[in-house]
Amino acid sequence: MDCLFCKIIAGEIPSAKVYEDEYVYCFKDIAPIAPVHYLIIPKEHISGASEITEENSMLVAKVFEAAAKIAKAEGFENGFRVITNCGEDAGQTVHHLHFHLLAGVKMGWGPESLGKTE
Repeated sequence: MDCLFCKIIAGEIPSAKVYEDEYVYCFKDIAPIAPVHYLIIPKEHISGASEITEENSMLVAKVFEAAAKIAKAEGFENGFRVITNCGEDAGQTVHHLHFHLLAGVKMGWGPESLGKTE
């Protein structure tokens, strides 16, 4: 499989690891749109949110458990945001389910609130 995130999980492509457990891997986004911008990905390849099933949905819970642990460890007392995009029209560019964890700035709502309007 020629999946960028699978290669990062396998250690074939370097990343700035933030957190890892048996189910998920978290690393710093290389093109951050907030002072803190991490990607949390399940270690099992799922192409996107539209491919979540009863059999693999436990991995989504593990992603959110990891997000809570990371937020607590890094002191995001004022809040954080978790976002996933599904499909090209939504902005998904890597077809491996992933969640953006954003923090470190007071956020509004909508893409323009973070300086992105694409």
